[in-house]
Amino acid sequence: MFVVASSICSDIPLLKPIKMKTFSSIQPPHNFHSTLFFSYTSIRTQLPSSTRVFFSQEKSDTDESLSVKLLPPTLLAAEKEEAKAVLTLFLKKRGLSNANAARTINKSDPFIDHLLSKLHSKHKTWYLSGRELTTLEIRDALISYLESLYEEHGEILVDAVENYPNPPVKDKSDAPIPPPNPSPAVDSKKVKAVSRVSGIDPAEGNLRPHIAYLMELGMNTDQVRSIMRRFPAFAYYSLEGKIKPVVEFFLELGVPKEKIIIILTKRPQLCGISLSKNLKPTMKFFESLGVDKEQWAKVIYRFPALLTYSTQKINESLDFLREFGVSEENIGKILTRCPTIVSYSVEDNLRPTAMYFRSLGVDVGLLLFNCPQNFGLSIEANIKPVTQFFLERGYTMEEIGIMIKRYGMLYTFSLTENLMPKWDYFLTMDYPKSELVKFPQFFGYSLEQRIKPRYTRVKISGVRLLLNQVLSLSSSNFEEILRKKIMKMQVD
Repeated sequence: MFVVASSICSDIPLLKPIKMKTFSSIQPPHNFHSTLFFSYTSIRTQLPSSTRVFFSQEKSDTDESLSVKLLPPTLLAAEKEEAKAVLTLFLKKRGLSNANAARTINKSDPFIDHLLSKLHSKHKTWYLSGRELTTLEIRDALISYLESLYEEHGEILVDAVENYPNPPVKDKSDAPIPPPNPSPAVDSKKVKAVSRVSGIDPAEGNLRPHIAYLMELGMNTDQVRSIMRRFPAFAYYSLEGKIKPVVEFFLELGVPKEKIIIILTKRPQLCGISLSKNLKPTMKFFESLGVDKEQWAKVIYRFPALLTYSTQKINESLDFLREFGVSEENIGKILTRCPTIVSYSVEDNLRPTAMYFRSLGVDVGLLLFNCPQNFGLSIEANIKPVTQFFLERGYTMEEIGIMIKRYGMLYTFSLTENLMPKWDYFLTMDYPKSELVKFPQFFGYSLEQRIKPRYTRVKISGVRLLLNQVLSLSSSNFEEILRKKIMKMQVD
């Protein structure tokens, strides 16, 4: 049986699975708009044709197919494991037990391939240029897509995943039983809200003004319906009083028009918050902390939920940063570069991660400043495996601590896609293992586009350069130092 947690927040990182509950044990919470429980059959028969598109095989995958053909089998295999890990965490976050999540993964190879096609399509230009994705980049891309599917399909998502690309077929007798005393009022609100998308305004004889306005911005009806389903109150917002002022304010900040759509889709609640009494004062508060006001367009696009958090939640995050020695000046810089850090639970995520890195001898305050993204990683699934990887290759805990201090991004890279293949190639290079302690940035360069070509040039030339000289110099400086080394060798 597939069950879901009673409250879903798309902005919380997938770091800790929610304890699974059965339908019979779940009681509708006071604010039960997050998740409604229906029988599988009733949901399937009510899905609009636009929603059912997800279950049909995509016909025009030209871009995805092209990028797949360009990737080596080893990279594809590594990415497949990453996709499985992301999907597993996502399912566990939605309430599945470890066993049920594993069962779904084992039955979902076609869907995993579908996830990879989405990843390749989104980052096609990166793949073509040899740019390698970090674990965080893969996770963010796939989670964003999975969340959009969950918003549309709710609790039947597992059935859809297991039966992709064909719609699941079940008999009514197999449908999950809804909990007692469901909330028909909430259901009714959602139905009414969605119906307003295509409804005609009685006074004007046209689409309701705010619906027409959203479509002028570039939204399609499916996107508008998705907003209404997740946040029914949006259907009744005044165009002139709520929606338009917020949109125009974001445009004035420099947010591109096409990104307004993404912001509203992620966080429609922003339009329900008073611009003068809440949004602007909240922004002023963050600016007082050092958030670069010239960067608000990027900050809001990266994480629109930042402006909706309570003062208490924000202060908890700020207290944590100060506790670990982050200066007031650097707090603003961290919030500008990584606003999602405010969403992480202090006790469940931030503090355990800080204590783990401290055990490696790392200055946590410095790491928070250099790479706050580390604190959105799972200790068990992401961080400890990287430490174990280096321990198994003969490095001490002290040396690993030095590496992370020198290169904060080290733990954000994929173990299978990045660290392992680059380590294997490093073993063919004429350097001692200690060279990686001195220059762990090695793992941040593209193996095919940077490391192999440059080392080949050095090897052919017969000279010796430090690892950081081989990789960190610009192309012109690299050629210049190589030329000088060759001339010196010829003179000697």
